[in-house]
Parts: sequence; structure tokens; C-alpha cells
Amino acid sequence: MKIHLIAIGGSAMHNMALALNIKGYVVTGSDDEINEPSKSRLAAAGLLPDKIGWIPEKIHPDLDAVILGMHARQDNPELIRAKELNLKIYSYPEYVYEQSKTKTRVVIGGSHGKTTITSMVLHALHCAGINSDYLVGAQLKGFDTMVKFSEEANISVIEGDEYLSSPIDRRPKFHLYKPSIGLISGIAWDHINVFPTFENYVEQFRIFIDLIEEGGTLIYCNDDSVLKTLAEKTKCKGKKISYSIPEHQIENGKTLLLHQGLSYPLKIFGKHNLMNLAGALLVCQELGIQQKDFYGFMTSFEGAAKRLELVSETDKFSFFKDFAHSPSKLKATISAVKNQFPFRSLVAAVELHTFSSLNESFLEEYRDSMNEADEAIVYFNPHTIEHKKLKPITVSQVRSAFGNHLNLIVMTESKQVSDFLISQKWMQKNLLMMSSGNFDGIDFHALSEKLAIS
Repeated sequence: MKIHLIAIGGSAMHNMALALNIKGYVVTGSDDEINEPSKSRLAAAGLLPDKIGWIPEKIHPDLDAVILGMHARQDNPELIRAKELNLKIYSYPEYVYEQSKTKTRVVIGGSHGKTTITSMVLHALHCAGINSDYLVGAQLKGFDTMVKFSEEANISVIEGDEYLSSPIDRRPKFHLYKPSIGLISGIAWDHINVFPTFENYVEQFRIFIDLIEEGGTLIYCNDDSVLKTLAEKTKCKGKKISYSIPEHQIENGKTLLLHQGLSYPLKIFGKHNLMNLAGALLVCQELGIQQKDFYGFMTSFEGAAKRLELVSETDKFSFFKDFAHSPSKLKATISAVKNQFPFRSLVAAVELHTFSSLNESFLEEYRDSMNEADEAIVYFNPHTIEHKKLKPITVSQVRSAFGNHLNLIVMTESKQVSDFLISQKWMQKNLLMMSSGNFDGIDFHALSEKLAIS
């Protein structure tokens, strides 16, 4: 098979290229920008394009398929050439389905927790010695790539994002996978640029439920009132199973799962992660793993990258980074750290980086989302707003939107953020930095070495 990837440098796309290369396909690709770690990983596999840019000559009649990444535009010269040659053009979710259509497809959807639940399922399957293909949105310890395709595996575990599939396919990605087992973790409005109303956003999850195959399974979080109502009133071609937070306790900063008189110490923490674990358990039970075995496997689960990932710690201080950027994720992540370390103050910083978070009509959704933090920092870069061609927002506007938190500071320069953090004393405090970006270049590990911890 000869496959060409347009926009090969993306996170999912370059991992797909690596997976296809491992499977033995002849893989080529192009992009107008390739950054790390994609660049080094593609180079190591011999897949890094010789030239940066779009090169229509790479599109030829002998190609079996062209995969179109979201980064490309509708007027991409390689895409135009592929259409002229009547080549088969896939979005990357379409191609994931193409690779998994004969397998049991587990699709993890929801506004939050998708990556963590997918990671938990993969970790348990690995521990149980069950082979599976997968697509996951973060690099996992013990897994070489974020995508795997094989002939041997009978199961494919797919993180089902609700964002658009490609520049020429406006369907949400998770509508293309046709689950055998579908999980929804929760519904909290996001992607305002695509789903302009909450009702429109919720409708995408109803469609997802409708797409579960005959005799399949819907697994959903019973604690989310919107999701619970939707799941109960929406017809499903198979069975429905709900989940809630499992029995647990916290001792000396460690979370223990409790089951049949036994306790299982976890390396992860937070009610949202325990809820994620409950969902992952039901998926794994559907795949033949017993509850006691699953709990045992979870004691070695360290989490996915940037999901309450520990940057540094002492006996009186911990520094975490997290991917949280939407209001519901901020609340859950801040609450997790506060509950795990009740005797420490928490400084929580968030970067407004996504289209939704920088949109003035969405800002009000953040009201009271950081109230549990003892000190809160909200950072945004006006140049990012300009680049996204959004209406400018002001410091006072952001502060007002987040509510009446007494110790909330709004900053617009990343150096302001790092200088402020370096100036603080960190004895009996924790630091949580949340963003889908990187606070415009702040090196968290370098920052941790400068904090006054002693």
C-alpha cells in the first residue's frame, strides 16, 4: 500500500505515518511546517519530507490513498491534485475506521477525560496481555506511538474527539468510528467556533449514541445530569451501562481504591480521575477483564502526558502541569489537587489559548471555575487573539468573567507569569499550571528549579 499524508507534521498525523510505516506501508507526506517532536520522530523513521511545503508532484496515480490532515486548507495544491486524479481521499478519522472496521471498536468520547480513559483501557489491556490497536491523544509510557494499526489485533481502542474531521469533512471525528462499545464521559460546551450553541453541541453526542452498532454497548457517566438525561431518552441499538465514582479513600496524600475488603493504592488522584477509572473499568469488563484484575493493573498506571503530570516535588511542595483549558476541566483539576493536599495552599494558573476560551461570548462560561484555588492566575496573549482573528478582550473583561475570586490576577505577558511565580515562597504550597499550549514558551522544568521551595 502506498499512502500519502497531507499535513504529516500534526500530532495525530505524524503518529499515523509512523504506524503505517511500522505496518509495512510505503508512506510519504508533506507539510508547510513541521515542529518537534514530530520532526525528529519522522526523521528517525526516514519519513521526514526532503522539502518543507506543498508539492503537488508527490501526488501520483499509483497512490492507494491520500490522508488529509486538519492543518491543510481546502485550496491545498496537493489536495487539488489528488481530486484531479480521482484518488481516494480520507480524513484521518475515516482512515482509522478503514483500518479498524473488522475489529471490536471501543470509542471513548466526551468533553473531558477522553485521553485518560483511553490510556487506562490501553494500560489494562497491555497488563492483561490482550493485543489491541489504538488511537490516543497523548504519548503514553510504554507505548512507542500514539497510533497503532495491525492485522493481528481484534480490538481497536479509539479516542473519539468531537472536533471536525478535515477541511473538507465537517463531521465530528467521533461520528466516523461506528463504535462497538461507546463511552461518553460528560458533556460540557466547547468548540464554540464549530458548535455555536450548547444545544447544537449536545446534539453531536446524541448522534454518536445513534451510531453505536447493533448489539453494542453505551457506557456513560451517571453523575453528569445533561448526559444522563440524553442517554436515558436516546435509543441505543444495544445495552446501556452507567457509572459513578468508585469507593475510595485518601490517606496521607495517596488515593486508595476499595473493593471486597482490599485496598489498591493509585498513582493518580482526583474525583474526575476516579470517575474516569470507573468508566474504563466498564469498558474493560466488556472486553473480558475482571474487576479485581483491573484494579490491580491500575496501581501501576501513571497517567497520560500533561494530565496532572508531576513536574517536581519535595515533601512540602508539588508542581503539576495539566492540559485543562475548558471551564469544567479547570474546576475538576483544581478540586483534585485541593482535595489531595488539603493542608497546602494552591496557586493555579491557566492560559486562555483555544478559540473558545479567547472568545468574549464564551468567557462567562468560566465564572467561578477557579474559586477553589487560594491564588489564581489567568494568562492570555493578545497576539494569539489577533492571530485567531477574534475580537480583542481586556484584562478587566477577563477578571469580571471569572467572577469574584479575591486573589485572581490576569496577566498578558508570559514573563509576568514566570517572574511572579519565582518571587513567591512555596513552603506548604502547590503549583498547578493548566493549558493546551505552553504559556508561550515557559519551560516548566527550568521554572521549577528557580522556585523558592526551601
